[in-house]
Amino acid sequence: MFTQLAFFALLALPFIAANKQTVGIEGKLTCNGKPYSGAKIKLYDHDTLTMDDKLGETQTDNTGYFKLVGTGSEVSRLNVKFNVYHRCGKTLPVCYYKYSWAVPQSYVSSGTYPQKMFNAQTIELSLLEKHRDCLN
Repeated sequence: MFTQLAFFALLALPFIAANKQTVGIEGKLTCNGKPYSGAKIKLYDHDTLTMDDKLGETQTDNTGYFKLVGTGSEVSRLNVKFNVYHRCGKTLPVCYYKYSWAVPQSYVSSGTYPQKMFNAQTIELSLLEKHRDCLN
């Protein structure tokens, strides 16, 4: 009985010890120099051994601007990336192009409110490598 109890306690430890962490990002997307609206922005905690945890999602507005705050619980520090899904330069509206960026650890803060926002600046989508994604 003690062995089973100890086993379940060890399994539960990461959930008990996990602390809330938050990250915020903002930026602007352009396509051939013009604001790009409707792009999907997804914020993830990148995990090595398990599936990435989605922390949040938004879309660019009609000026190409996006702002996104995401919160997750981890025992260790969040390893944050954000993905942009767009159709800049696509002739057929089938699938998306996807590109990922890492967010520096210094922008991850404890709690549920970001201490500072990561500013991705203006990203010109037409200059990025084209990685196709049909499942986002």
